[in-house]
Order: sequence, then structure tokens, then C-alpha cells
Amino acid sequence: MTARSPADRHRSTAAAAAPAATDRGKHFAVIGAGMAGVACARTLVQAGHRVTVFEREQGAGGRMASERTPFGRFDSGAQYFTVRDPRFVRALETAPTLCRPWSANAVRVLDTRGRVAEAALPTRESHWVALPGMDALVAHWAAPLGDALVTGTQVTHIEPDAIEPRRWQLRTEGATDAPSVYSGFDAVLLAVPPAAARQLLGDGALSAKLSRQLAPVSVWPCWTLMIAFPQATQPTLSHLGPQWNAARSTHHRVAWLARESSKPGRETIERWTLQASPAWSEEHLSDDAPRIEAKLLRAFTEITGIYATPSFAQARCWPEAQTQAPAGRPHLWDAKKRLGAAGDWCTGHRVEDAFLSGLSLALEVA
Repeated sequence: MTARSPADRHRSTAAAAAPAATDRGKHFAVIGAGMAGVACARTLVQAGHRVTVFEREQGAGGRMASERTPFGRFDSGAQYFTVRDPRFVRALETAPTLCRPWSANAVRVLDTRGRVAEAALPTRESHWVALPGMDALVAHWAAPLGDALVTGTQVTHIEPDAIEPRRWQLRTEGATDAPSVYSGFDAVLLAVPPAAARQLLGDGALSAKLSRQLAPVSVWPCWTLMIAFPQATQPTLSHLGPQWNAARSTHHRVAWLARESSKPGRETIERWTLQASPAWSEEHLSDDAPRIEAKLLRAFTEITGIYATPSFAQARCWPEAQTQAPAGRPHLWDAKKRLGAAGDWCTGHRVEDAFLSGLSLALEVA
């Protein structure tokens, strides 16, 4: 059997994942397999195009990430999602068993000492989670892509195709693979955070138009702490901490707390996720994980009154997590250069924003 290069192999499998090619069918590279990237790729495949999706992590999900630990799962990124747009409603109807409402509707607003300063008013807007973790929804929608989803692969450069200069090629590297080149793309679509998009665009060298549109976008970082108390399991939790399942906090270190074990379909071991405030995360962005863990654990005790030492504590930093200044448009597209970008940061920071941005970009270029 004749050996094929990684580029040839993925080029053929990407074609197999798509419907029969039409005269107008193009080959798109989508960089990033979070909600925006997968929504974009699925729409392009459904329109009859070939798509290859590149993801540096080992699976799809992006900030809808679920960390698997010996004590259960943690949603280390997006904690839940809301549904407002009918297009997102229709998409969710394709996965009716994967999502359930979470009782975090009864969110409490806490003062600096963890006391309830204001009970949030009841809302008709449900808070939804995916089962068994938030990444399950993106993974489900990415499954039909098959081998056209190339995981564990970091795209390092976008450049004109060496053989067909009117097309694009990508240089990549992986944890275990040698550097590779994937070529023959009619367009490249970036579904990554703004800083990564700016870097891949060569700070304006590839598309001055996209770089101008990206320039005002600002996204704050977020330190996340995941902790577990295996000595406590649901539902006998009256002796351990507060009775609410989620809270927004005015503590200078912590903006959000959630009892992971209260979410539908989750393991019963008592687990909490804390998300630090944007300003505090920015101030401590360069701190190491043990220092962050110690500071956020102290804040957790102050807020919840839980003095027990957790058996598990792990911090994770999201360098770009919450949009402060969006792009102000559903997606970015340079038709002349055949380069585009999508993400929640285009219009906001919600999961639905990411989905609609990926969808919008796909409809523009299809």
C-alpha cells in the first residue's frame, strides 16, 4: 500500500465526510472546534462543501469544556447556556436528550462576606446544561465530521498554497506529530479567540480588513478553580455549606460559584467551580496555579463558610473568557482574501452568541 502524507489523508477523509461535491463546492479550513467552529463547519458541510476542522485540544468543545477527574466532571468554562434565538432553538431540537434545565435560575447575589445581598428575581429564561458535561453538545454536533475533525493539532501559520497561490495552506504542529502542511483550501475561517486570530493573521499582514475589525475587541481572562469534597455526596448536604446551587458574588476575587453536583446528570460527589472576577484574573494572569488555588480557596471559605479542606483542587486559566468590547458584527469576512473569523466575541460572550456567529459566517461564505 502506498503511504500518504497527513495532508493527503485528511484531504480525502474530509471529502468523505461531506455530501457529494457540486460544481460550486469549495474546500474550507476551519480553525477551532468550539461552538462557533463546529456550527460553521456543520453548516458548510450541509451546503455541500468540503471542510477540514483543526483543533489544538484532543476533542471538540472550546470553552464549553468539561474536565474529567477521579471525583467527577467539572464544567471549567461555560457553566450553562440560555436560549433566545429561534435558530438556536431549531439546532437544539436535533439533540433533544442532551440538554436539561438546571435550577441555577435561583441565583443569589452575595456580598463580600458571602451573605445574600439580593435574591435574584425569578426569571422565565431557563438555564440549560449539556449531559454529562457541557462539551457533550459540541461533541455531538461535531461527530458527523468524522476524520475531517483533526484534533491535537495546532495551526501555526496561514500562507498562500505553494502549488496554487490563489488558495491557502496551513502549517501545523502537534504534541506527537511532526510539523505538517495542509493545502488546497479555498478559504480559511478562524473560530478562535481574538488574540489567536490576530497572531494567525500576522498582525495585519494577511488581511488588513480583518485586523482593523479585530483591533477594538477586548476580552478579559478568567481563572477557574475546581474543588471536590468526596466525603460529601448529594442529597445529604445540609451540613456542608449553603443551600443555593449557584451565585454571583461581589467578592473582589470571585465573580461566580456553582455547585457542580447540583447539575442534572452529574456525579453526586460534592464539587464546586469558582470563576474569578475579570479584574482579579487580569491582575493575577501571570501567577502560577498553586498561588491561584490558595487565594481562591480562601475566598471560597469566606463566601460559603465551608472550612473543610477539599481533597481535590485544580486551577485553570482561560486567557480570553469574557468579552468586554465586542466586534459589533455577527462575523468578520474579507471576501477578497477569503479569510474570515467568528466567535462569541463578535457580539457578546454567551454560548448562543458563538453558535450564531459560526452560523452567520458559514452562510456568508457558502
